[in-house]
Amino acid sequence: MKIGELATKAGVSVQTVRYYERRGLLPEPDRRASGYREYDPAILTRLHFIKRGQELGFTLGEIGDLLALRLDPHTPASAVKARAEAKIADIDHKLHDLERIKHALVHLAGHCHGGRGPVGDCPLLDALGHIDTTHSTSGVIP
Repeated sequence: MKIGELATKAGVSVQTVRYYERRGLLPEPDRRASGYREYDPAILTRLHFIKRGQELGFTLGEIGDLLALRLDPHTPASAVKARAEAKIADIDHKLHDLERIKHALVHLAGHCHGGRGPVGDCPLLDALGHIDTTHSTSGVIP
């Protein structure tokens, strides 16, 4: 199939297919005598793998690693599980950071009375200008 058909079936743009090729996530396709790229139907499966990996939070680099594991018949299942567990730990860390951010915003919004008063009456803008290194690893969240 041609690149446009492949992209449509995969739900991505032609530019995305070309980008994945440049990143090494998709093999360079054969060319017809006319010069058009000819994609094997198996590439559609690989594109779905890439998209699903992104939906699960994997970066393109991590997806490349997973593809390599998938293509190696000697890969133990434990190697794949280790990647998944590392991603779970990363997600847990991000969730913890998001909870801290939410807590900080709830606290700051609770001290802002809103209304038509001057912005100086709301501590949110002032808090963004200060760094509190005693309560946060990122140095921004109180």
